Amino acid sequence: MTAARAGQARLDHRRVLRIAVPIMISNATVPILGAVDTGVVGQMGLAAPIGAVGIGAVILTAVYWIFGFLRMGTAGLASQARGAGMTDELSALLSRSLLVGLAAGVLLVLLQKPIFQMAFLISPASAEVETLARKYIQIRIWSAPGAIAVYSVTGWLIAMEKTGSVLVLQLWMNGVNVVLDLWFVLGLGWGVEGVAFATFLAEWSGFALGLWLCRQAFAVSAWRDGTKVFHGASLRWMASINRDLLIRSLLLETIILSFLFVAADFGDVTLAANQILVQFLHITAFALDGFAFAAETLVGQAMGARNRIRLRRSALLASLWGAVCVIGLSLVFLVFGARIIDLMATAPEVRSEARTYLGYMVLAPLAGLAAWMFDGIFIGATRAKDMRNMMAVSFAVYVVSACALVPLVDNHGLWLSLLATLLVRGITLGLRYPELEASADLK
Repeated sequence: MTAARAGQARLDHRRVLRIAVPIMISNATVPILGAVDTGVVGQMGLAAPIGAVGIGAVILTAVYWIFGFLRMGTAGLASQARGAGMTDELSALLSRSLLVGLAAGVLLVLLQKPIFQMAFLISPASAEVETLARKYIQIRIWSAPGAIAVYSVTGWLIAMEKTGSVLVLQLWMNGVNVVLDLWFVLGLGWGVEGVAFATFLAEWSGFALGLWLCRQAFAVSAWRDGTKVFHGASLRWMASINRDLLIRSLLLETIILSFLFVAADFGDVTLAANQILVQFLHITAFALDGFAFAAETLVGQAMGARNRIRLRRSALLASLWGAVCVIGLSLVFLVFGARIIDLMATAPEVRSEARTYLGYMVLAPLAGLAAWMFDGIFIGATRAKDMRNMMAVSFAVYVVSACALVPLVDNHGLWLSLLATLLVRGITLGLRYPELEASADLK
């Protein structure tokens, strides 16, 4: 499908599913890699290497995640360019985004010492674990440019409705990582450094594969046309969107981290129970990502084509499937939630504590549906300022709710505050939707 035809192509349930399903499968592979990393170092028979890989991976993931706005911003802008039939801009936009990602990675390499020194100051690691984790990070950081630039590749592929390629990319990176993990650690005995080298090579090879998967963009000369790639207005608009998305994401991450930190004050058992239940939220987010990404793509194309009716239909179709998904997940959590908890924990007291709060996990997918789907809709429409502002409102609601409820009902107050945040985010973005839809006629 060419860029010029994207905004007029048939829009139906099959098209939504064609975009969403590969993303859902891709997300399902994410936990596998972490399990393999942990499993291979676990064969060494020592606790420190397991902790080192875990802490090192968490630190790097948190730092890389700061640049996740590249995926969202690129997806929204590219979808609109595709809907408007702007083939040259599609090509130049990918180069623009890749340059930002590569530059961000180089900056992390240059600033690695102060960044990771700060990370280890707040990390509860023993001296042995910290030493091994530093070795792990010092190897992996050299693939930061490729790892961050892959966000740009992923966003562009999603905008082009090439989510099958996103799945191929994810499977390739995870597959290479797993094979090299086994070889380097179990075969060559490289330990923690072997896990790091495996990921280093997987990330650079993934970047190379990503460029090949985006070869359609490089068939257009605009990708190397400096006047188009460095076009002033386009750069300023991209920077504005990415800035607002970054602020929004930092507020969201603060909510998630504070949720875990506050839970720690309730004791180890409650903290463990919350950690288990948070995995239910991750499952929900992974499942809904597919339909949110479909909304990004289709809404963005409709916005680029200046077609309000098509925009509304895109939002409704994607949200309908999102609703089917969350209803199914809520029912699964209601019927099988206790069994899932038993699979994830063996300690009787942790199982009992997690069951106490399981009801919130039954409600969470329903409470978060609007927030997750509107995120996709607003990303596609590049309404990043609205996303930033409504997240700020939701953040304030979370802080006030937690301050009021936690002293009264402890962990129940914490979960109620989180659910309130999801509801408020969906409601406030919903109030902004009519203006978003009307703007399709004005672009």
